[in-house]
Amino acid sequence: MGAASGYAIARAVNQADAPLLVVTADVQAAARLTDEICFFLDDPTLDVLGFPDWETLPYDVFSPLPELISQRLLTLHRLRGLQRGVVVVPVATLMQRLLPPEFLDANSLLLEVGDDLDMEDFRQRLVAGGYQCVSQVMAHGEFAVRGSLLDLFPMGSEQPFRIDLLDREVDSIRIFDPETQRTSEKIGRISLLPAREFPVDEQSVARFRAAYREQIEGDPQRSLIYRGVSEGQMPGGIEYYLPLFFEHTATLFDYIASDSLVLYDRRLGDEAAHFFDSVGERYEQRRYDLERPLLQPGALYMAPEQLHSRLAVHRRVQMRPGDADCAEHHGPCLNLPSRPLPPMGIQAKAANPAQALQQTLATANARVLFVAETAGRREALLDTLRSFDIRPTYSESWHDFVATDISPCITVASLESGLWLSDQGLLLIPETLLLGERVKQRRRRKGADADQVVRNLAELAVGAPVVHEEHGVGRFLGLQTLEVGGQKNEFLTLEYARGDKLYVPVSSLNLISRYTGASPEAAPLHRLGSDQWEKARKKAAEKVRDVAAELLDIYARREARQGNALPAPHDDYRKFAADFEFEETPDQQNAIDAIVADMVSPRPMDRVVCGDVGFGKTEVAMRAAFIAANAGKQVAVLVPTTLLAQQHYQNFSDRFADWPIKVESLSRFRSAKETSQVLKGLEQGQVDIVVGTHKLLSEGVRFKDLGLVIIDEEHRFGVRHKERLKALRS
Repeated sequence: MGAASGYAIARAVNQADAPLLVVTADVQAAARLTDEICFFLDDPTLDVLGFPDWETLPYDVFSPLPELISQRLLTLHRLRGLQRGVVVVPVATLMQRLLPPEFLDANSLLLEVGDDLDMEDFRQRLVAGGYQCVSQVMAHGEFAVRGSLLDLFPMGSEQPFRIDLLDREVDSIRIFDPETQRTSEKIGRISLLPAREFPVDEQSVARFRAAYREQIEGDPQRSLIYRGVSEGQMPGGIEYYLPLFFEHTATLFDYIASDSLVLYDRRLGDEAAHFFDSVGERYEQRRYDLERPLLQPGALYMAPEQLHSRLAVHRRVQMRPGDADCAEHHGPCLNLPSRPLPPMGIQAKAANPAQALQQTLATANARVLFVAETAGRREALLDTLRSFDIRPTYSESWHDFVATDISPCITVASLESGLWLSDQGLLLIPETLLLGERVKQRRRRKGADADQVVRNLAELAVGAPVVHEEHGVGRFLGLQTLEVGGQKNEFLTLEYARGDKLYVPVSSLNLISRYTGASPEAAPLHRLGSDQWEKARKKAAEKVRDVAAELLDIYARREARQGNALPAPHDDYRKFAADFEFEETPDQQNAIDAIVADMVSPRPMDRVVCGDVGFGKTEVAMRAAFIAANAGKQVAVLVPTTLLAQQHYQNFSDRFADWPIKVESLSRFRSAKETSQVLKGLEQGQVDIVVGTHKLLSEGVRFKDLGLVIIDEEHRFGVRHKERLKALRS
């Protein structure tokens, strides 16, 4: 159907005088439809709500992320008064049994400037609502009290707030940044929702205990869940015991208006049955764990027949693809005149890469809107299109595009599928149709400033070694309130050698940095009052000077030489980058951009890329390798072990499989004959990329035109090999 279903639903939302409930077959379809509806919707004031899954498997021992709970509670809260708009939900999530609306209503609160507020009563109410009291607020569901200040990160809010009391009156409410703890704009009111989808007050715990004993067989004292809740703790996976906290549960149908229109995927019945069966299988696999006895599937989810009964009381519209036979459906059938889009991908290796696209534009008899996922990708797509003499004009939105006669245009939106409205003469072409599929990156919270050494107290675990700028390595023991000069303040307690203690005011946190030496348990603590730390600093400074002198020598020799300035990346590189199955992280993209800038410069490049396992260093290396190989230069990828060589060889082979770039390996896994052929290929220029161990450093390896050396885990090479690497660098 492409984006036709999203377009049709958006039209229905625009025209309907009641809310719409859209039920999709799975989570992916729900995310896609939500993006499409937002894109096509004429009235931006109408709510487009998503109700996410917990993103855990049934009966998991893990609890959902607070961000997910926050979004779920916000959606339920907004549904209570929704008169127009749409909520999109996967069928499996629709089957879930939820907190009753009366609990949400009773535990929601509007707080305004000027309100009377008793701090202690309010603190107890927050705790009863599931909020956690912490020393510093960083995440949803947390609060902190410091004198007359209350920091609070409400569920359903995108940012935390700092509430300042004057006696018992709310004097001001400000937004603050959880990373820097700095306040910004003032606001007049905030909405508070409960921190969990179930109550945690004493009465609810008592109800849980009674319901547990009634519904679950066996000795409850053997259950981790029962003991944890009885002690006021909420173990991981407690959400799968939610019905025990309430006299009765609800479903999403209890939150939507009775006149709501339900649009559902034709696969709804099959998907509902499949999901309920899978829950039953999980139940059978885990039901015999005496420490975590389970509630039966029917207590947590509606059975398929119950789902159909709830659907039957609403007006319903079934969504089908354009090639489905309307005669199969009993009832009215409305057809949206959209056509499937022909293949129009840009073929990098073809004589005319954009032939299919140009042919479509010439014969479609339609105005065209190209869509890129981000502003940066819009510029890249523009460069590609302009190289084929296709010059789109910027358009702010679908609505602006439809309102004008300009064509072609280009806009920014998160769309995966295209749309061809033949009756209106409109053609929507997403970048994925031209450059290949991309996997979107999950939305993430704004990262902290990378230059901050210790961002906040939450990073300091009790017992962790830290470094004080003036006193050296100590061990963090926690926070302590001390009275100094008649005033009480919080101090960090640091333990040094011989049990000596140092108290550092929280205001001097900038003097503390993380210890990055040996294992934390073996960190050598310095003695307070001795010159031990000063000697260590001087010794380190001397080593730094020695290394600096060596580096200056290398840089001087490098500056005296001219490197290879490779051609700037163009369409082939963009196609290669678009084939990457993930969205680049900001740090990953910064590393790629810096390396590309080095490679097109005439100065020799020597750059270190640092990052934890799984953070995408290999893809950064592959981008550099592609630029070099595509420019006719050979690439050597040097690794410390045979196993790593084999892994990298497989990864590089898979990544470059669609390109005329030959990848080979040199390691003990290759026979003498194969090794000889690889060496010959390197010398004659037939091998573009070679992955190998220290064999690549031997005298018998000769390259025809080596342009790039990639070294993985250099610290694991021996002294002789490092000397050879230094020679390569200079």
